[in-house]
Amino acid sequence: MNGFVSAVKDYLNWIVFPKIGIIDVFEILILAFLLYHFINWVRDTRAWVLFKGIAILVFFALIAALLQLNVILWIFSKTISVGIIAILILFQPELRKALEQLGSKNLITSIIPIDDSQANDRISTESISEIISATLDLAKSSTGALIVLENEVNLTEYINTGIILDSAISSQLLINIFEKNTPLHDGAVIIRGNRLVAATCYLPLSDNRKLSKDMGTRHRAGIGITEASDCLVIIVSEETGKISIAKEGRIIRNVDADTIRKEIRISFRKPEQDTGRKRKALKGWRRHDEDENKAQS
Repeated sequence: MNGFVSAVKDYLNWIVFPKIGIIDVFEILILAFLLYHFINWVRDTRAWVLFKGIAILVFFALIAALLQLNVILWIFSKTISVGIIAILILFQPELRKALEQLGSKNLITSIIPIDDSQANDRISTESISEIISATLDLAKSSTGALIVLENEVNLTEYINTGIILDSAISSQLLINIFEKNTPLHDGAVIIRGNRLVAATCYLPLSDNRKLSKDMGTRHRAGIGITEASDCLVIIVSEETGKISIAKEGRIIRNVDADTIRKEIRISFRKPEQDTGRKRKALKGWRRHDEDENKAQS
């Protein structure tokens, strides 16, 4: 029995338990967080198929190492550097999308509060009303439409694919643009602030496999541009006349005017009322109170 105990002690002496501090726990949590989001990113994109192919190759390499298949191991060792470059090329769209999402302001502001006083002036209440009015009229006539509202991420590369307009926003202009059999009806309209910048713009299609099969090219393009930027997209279906909103890679279907206004205000962090109107209302109340005080005196 003593011999068994001494053998166990000798074995345990070979095991070294590392000292874990607060910094180590913090580092483990960061790595777990990054690994979790990496797995979700791979699963939600076509990179999952490529990742499974790489896993199969690694599995065959392990078998070759166990069986000492020297020729196969030599081939693997000579092609691994080329394979890394090939992986970067194959994953280039996914890597670009991941970096764009990582650098988007939505992610940063969720961690670090940023003053949004300037964001309230990016689009006026009048422009929002014109956009909603045009959207409702287009929906009534079942006219397909794709309206992109640029936020913090610049959309110049997509604007350059269309026809530059740089005009004031009006419901009549938006309705005329998307009228069927007109030169500008095909593609998307991009709005920057209070200006209608371009029409007939081409947008990237989403490759999200979880999207419903009944979504056409217009809806997939609307979702695709929100996957690459922080913009908000209003979509009108040509088949059903129903209105949808795309943002942050997801879509909200069958929305009304109040929902559109609410989502625009959330995306651009606008208050429910303009500060100018609030000031006028406060001045009116003060004058009313002063008049009442004078009458009582």
